[in-house]
Amino acid sequence: MTAPPLQLDHLVIAARTLEEGASFVAAKLGVQTSEGGAHPLMRTHNRLLNLWGGAYLEVIAIDPTAANTDSSRPLLRPRLFALDDPAFLKRLETGPQLVHWVARVERPKVLTRWQAQYPERIASVVAMSRGANSWNLTVPHDGSFPAWQGSGDGVLPSLIQWDTTRHPGASLPETGIALKSLTGFHPRAHVLLEQMAWLGASHLMNVEVTEGAPVLVAQFELPDGSIVTMGETSETIEAAAQAARQAELAAAKPARKRAKSRKPEDVIETADIAETAADSSPDEAVQQDDGQQDER
Repeated sequence: MTAPPLQLDHLVIAARTLEEGASFVAAKLGVQTSEGGAHPLMRTHNRLLNLWGGAYLEVIAIDPTAANTDSSRPLLRPRLFALDDPAFLKRLETGPQLVHWVARVERPKVLTRWQAQYPERIASVVAMSRGANSWNLTVPHDGSFPAWQGSGDGVLPSLIQWDTTRHPGASLPETGIALKSLTGFHPRAHVLLEQMAWLGASHLMNVEVTEGAPVLVAQFELPDGSIVTMGETSETIEAAAQAARQAELAAAKPARKRAKSRKPEDVIETADIAETAADSSPDEAVQQDDGQQDER
């Protein structure tokens, strides 16, 4: 039996706090996220939002109530999605961001077996749980994003396989929000495209080259038909900044006064007056002078 291709499972928005992430989504999409739960192993927690078509949006943050030490596991593994990386946490200081996406592995393919066959291609599989839900998820040992030949940066997907036949996203309130497009931008796009093809995930996302930092850009269609975009490429940011600078320069220039053009008939009339004055005879001038003397 041929295994079905990978499916989009969910998008990941990371934030410094869960409240900050939930407010970001509400401001962008106009809908409140639903309560998710805690991930004891990773010491994180999340909130969720249903997307049309079976996928969902996850807001994830470090759980401040989770213990950072555990007597039964003295060496806790790093949190997933780079949430223990100082550079990544610094990035989140500018606000919540769309940072990653997760592809679903459907049975009969078994994720643990697939990873064991190709450990150089697929990160280690971690058994996770949240409430009554349990699943297997690929998470590199250092908690970073999945990578191939040193490149990933959130653009390559993590892989997930749920232990239940009913997808958890089906239990979330319907929002009518649909993911219209998902595009990854990366300086080494060709490397990521190769790995995407090997995984069987090329149909899920476009990958394009950028000269700037890697980024995900997602477009959502709201129930009223409007389109909302999350994520910006460095090229888009620079173009917007350049447009703003040009607008400021244009506003600072003094308005030039345009000289009022003279109508053709005005020019003709002026010329006639000058010609009449020039044609006056000396005799007329003498007669005028004699007349003035008689009056005296």
